Amino acid sequence: MPDRAPQPVDRQLPTDEARDLISLVRDIAQHEIAPKAAEEEGAGHFPREVFTLLSRTGLLGLPYASEHGGADQPYEVYLQVLEELAAARLTVGLGVSVHTLSSYALATYGTKEQRVEHLPAMLGGGLLGAYCLSEPSSGSDAASLRTRAVLDGDDWVITGTKAWITHGGVADFYTVMARTGEEGPRGITAFLVPADAEGVSAAAPEKKMGMKGSPTAQVHFDGVRVPDSRRIGDEGQGFAIALSALDSGRLGIAACAIGVAQAALDEAVGYATGRQQFGRPIADFQGLRFMLADMATQIEAGRALYLAAARLRDAGRPFAKQAAMAKLHCTDTAMKVTVDAVQVLGGYGYTADFPAERYMREAKVLQIVEGTNQIQRMVIARHLAGPETR
Repeated sequence: MPDRAPQPVDRQLPTDEARDLISLVRDIAQHEIAPKAAEEEGAGHFPREVFTLLSRTGLLGLPYASEHGGADQPYEVYLQVLEELAAARLTVGLGVSVHTLSSYALATYGTKEQRVEHLPAMLGGGLLGAYCLSEPSSGSDAASLRTRAVLDGDDWVITGTKAWITHGGVADFYTVMARTGEEGPRGITAFLVPADAEGVSAAAPEKKMGMKGSPTAQVHFDGVRVPDSRRIGDEGQGFAIALSALDSGRLGIAACAIGVAQAALDEAVGYATGRQQFGRPIADFQGLRFMLADMATQIEAGRALYLAAARLRDAGRPFAKQAAMAKLHCTDTAMKVTVDAVQVLGGYGYTADFPAERYMREAKVLQIVEGTNQIQRMVIARHLAGPETR
């Protein structure tokens, strides 16, 4: 029905290389991802072949060093790649964000030997990662996690269950936070665990409202032995590593949210300019035009917010507050814009014949993952007013 093709986002990119990169991503999104998105999401198909393609073309290691298989791209560019991928299919955009998050601990806190040994395969060798922090009884209160690692000779023996793990059961490696010492945040250590290690298993994927093509599952560690050479950072440093990773990861979620919102806006504009009622396109009616204008304004504001935070990160300046603000604003925007897109399409928006309803279902999870939006408000308030008094 749409007779107005969506225009590509006019991006401000720092280099010709970045512009070429965005062109490559758009080509992959248009020809390899978007055409299959609705069918494969409906069938719950995980597109591993797409991630293999992204790895082969260097898109799974964009913000990391080229000497270890990355692409030396600033976060400002990497996040705009995520947005393009998420607009085509959130399972792919979010999957790249999670893989990047899963590689962060080793890339940032690993020893030189660890980076040389593991990063090339993680960033460009076809591997896919998962990030294991949350547990069945510790989500927002991540410092209370119960999974334990005990030193036995030169090995750590990891026992416990992680929950809500994106790529659980399909990942090749897990970045795992486990308790090695006292209760609370100071007793947690990070480990790089291969998925094929004896004792690693995954439960059946959760049955979710949206993102059915992206497996989310509990991952069980039943006496899994990993050598001390796979410990990342110092003992007791794991929680600090986890929080540092999440600051960057939240920017990934923000970018994905704007991608979904942009896709929903494009669908709404295309429909409104093609749908005739009362002898003219419904886009002629002021009430609907104002809806579209508000949707576009919210998206532009969200994009500017996540890019401003990314530029702080690229400059080596503190950005945790801005990352929380971006995650909060962009995911709330995605929820509102996708709801409004369904409204623009009317009855058709409620059917699976159009993607608007899928965008709405997918947007909801972005307000939850990598710190709920209530947690983001707590983070922002702490930066403004200091820690809560007890």
